Amino acid sequence: MTAFDPSQHPHRRYNVLTGEWLLVSPHRALRPWKGKVEETAPPQRPAYDPGCYLCPGNRRAEGVVNPPYDSTYVFVNDFRALLDEIPTAPTDDSPLLRIQGTRGTCRVICFSPRHDLTLPQMALTDIRRVVDVWAEQTAELGRSWRWVQVFENKGDLMGCSNPHPHGQVWAGDALPNEPTKEDAAQRAYRERQGSVLLLDYVRTELARGERIVDSNADWVVLVPFWAIWPYEVMVLPREPVLRLYDLSSLQRDRLAAITQRFLQAYDALFQCSFPYSMGWHGAPTDAGNYAHWQLHAHYYPPLLRSATVRKFMVGYELLAEAQRDITPEQAAATLRSRLG
Repeated sequence: MTAFDPSQHPHRRYNVLTGEWLLVSPHRALRPWKGKVEETAPPQRPAYDPGCYLCPGNRRAEGVVNPPYDSTYVFVNDFRALLDEIPTAPTDDSPLLRIQGTRGTCRVICFSPRHDLTLPQMALTDIRRVVDVWAEQTAELGRSWRWVQVFENKGDLMGCSNPHPHGQVWAGDALPNEPTKEDAAQRAYRERQGSVLLLDYVRTELARGERIVDSNADWVVLVPFWAIWPYEVMVLPREPVLRLYDLSSLQRDRLAAITQRFLQAYDALFQCSFPYSMGWHGAPTDAGNYAHWQLHAHYYPPLLRSATVRKFMVGYELLAEAQRDITPEQAAATLRSRLG
């Protein structure tokens, strides 16, 4: 039998951030495709859409009229998933039926007054303003809530109901599932190794190079060793940073620059406005000791083979464990080739 080759043979990879395994089946990328083909969105949109509830001066569903904003604009979500105040939740006699009340708030971040732009199409100064707003919102909401989740759903394939460039920020009094797993893994690593997991990880990846997509003096964009989605990436600082509002002015400048650059590579990959869900994970904003944390962003795009063929998380993925076909190393090489 030939020697094991991770680019050819099925194997599992361990996600050190979550404690979960992933199945990699690189030989499956050769199989023919007869599945669903998604329709692509129209390539052109107007700079202003009178029917868009996010454009400047337009009326939203609840009757509020947007101001004539000319930069990044933030407002409280009219249909938010979390509320500031709720009644006390009842308890149940059965330990199998647990319920917990939770409070919080949700906001919408309009990246630009322009209806026809996405982040990679915006001017660098305007992307820098978005970075500042991410940090400002995290700082403000973090004074009241334990967890602040900045995120963006881009494109119809990711359930985005409005193409106007926007993201969201949800804040609440509970630590959600994914950051809970990341907190436990980073804390255990710090106790075991005496260092910060993601700092050690990014240095390991820089030394190896094969999964690096792009980098500059402050930031690294890479396809994680344990990536689930075909062209998933993480964005990591080179130096210790706990939260978005801890970033220096120069770090924010360089974050805006590398974000524009790799998002343009995303768009160049299949010659489309590349869909994804992304979000920032920083240390929780309560008074706990979080020296084990490192700020990072996750980008989860669904496209697999083209602008119209996506990866589905079904069957084995839902019932057993996540699975991917192209290896993270192959995905990183492809993204590198699309950098401008």
